[in-house]
Amino acid sequence: MAHNRYREAQPSGENTIVDAEIAQLTAAGVEVLPFLRSSDEIPSMSKAAKALLPISPIWAPKAQQDLGRLLDEHRPDVLHLHNPYPLLSPWVVRTAHRHGVPVVQTVHNYRQVCSSGLYFRDGVICQDCRGRTLGVPAIVHRCYRGSRAQSALMATTLAVHRPTWKSVDRFIALTSAVADHLRDYGVPDERIVVKPNAVPDPGVPAPLGDGFLFMARLSPEKGLDLLLEAWRRHPVGALGQLRVAGDGELRPLVEAAAAERADVTYLGQLDRAGVRAAIDASAVVLATSTWHDVLPTVIIEALASGRPVLGTALGGIPYLVGADAPREPAGTGPAEVASAPAAGAPGPALPVGVETGEAGWVVAPEASALAAALPVARAGAAALAPAARARYERTFHPDVVTRRLLDIYADVARP
Repeated sequence: MAHNRYREAQPSGENTIVDAEIAQLTAAGVEVLPFLRSSDEIPSMSKAAKALLPISPIWAPKAQQDLGRLLDEHRPDVLHLHNPYPLLSPWVVRTAHRHGVPVVQTVHNYRQVCSSGLYFRDGVICQDCRGRTLGVPAIVHRCYRGSRAQSALMATTLAVHRPTWKSVDRFIALTSAVADHLRDYGVPDERIVVKPNAVPDPGVPAPLGDGFLFMARLSPEKGLDLLLEAWRRHPVGALGQLRVAGDGELRPLVEAAAAERADVTYLGQLDRAGVRAAIDASAVVLATSTWHDVLPTVIIEALASGRPVLGTALGGIPYLVGADAPREPAGTGPAEVASAPAAGAPGPALPVGVETGEAGWVVAPEASALAAALPVARAGAAALAPAARARYERTFHPDVVTRRLLDIYADVARP
């Protein structure tokens, strides 16, 4: 299991998922050899090692040497790669293949094409580098770490390693939207498998609470400002309580809203017990991203707790709530959403821009559509709560996801 951990100062869903996946595989009787590096190591590196950092995304020689020794000693069946940047480099794929070890990669973002990995720039969805041999727009706009030099390095890395990515034996797309992205990149269908992440089973859901919970990084792409604009279109108290958890650059927005309205509460950054309590206190969990969010873990946590989700119809959100009807490939702009319930769904026709899924609702990423959906979700939460838990048990439970992962390994493992 190869992964470059993100800095601990920036809470990372990928770090959490990798740790959980190692634990789940180990519990299933798999011998897992963690090959981990952390960006927290960089400040304490020697001067010589730091001098090599600019080329490490393209080729990290120390990592290749260490990986080669591990592969020679243990002869693993498969190398499972998550994030290779910056200390591992995609070159680990070539190193593994040189040792006769097949490679599976979980695709957590859009960094085969996009230097930032988000398809998002200056507050809007951006695909300017899509289809280009070299991502010049990423350099012009300083898309990687706000630096033109580092953006040039990342754009060059993506160009150099295009053949490397094309050689990966199996890509794990976390949602159908990621599978669309990979097809658009040129990966054939037979090398793409859709397998979401799992979260631990919290047990029998607590009785449904009231109101809404928004729990995410408080940054522009997560849609906090969109949510607050939609919330203000309703009288104070009309929708119950809006609880907001997390931290980030948009924290002043929610602090101002909480000071302005009695029906907005800012919970700050929560530990695991706080997350559990916040979900239990709510009836609906919100995922109002304005980018093609790959797989917001909060949605799976909500479903595990029997809470339906109201989200935007972007990225992996429709898949997670069971509303992923055919749509444009990921990255082509906001998905079209229907103005009536899904087939067989109970109740009257929904407001324009609101679509019911198996375990929640999706809306266009617009304040008017979200404002119209909020009372629909509040009224329908109790009806969809059992379906939310059922979708978790069927699709996102660790036992189900681990079995799927073992099948993927078995399919690519050498004889």
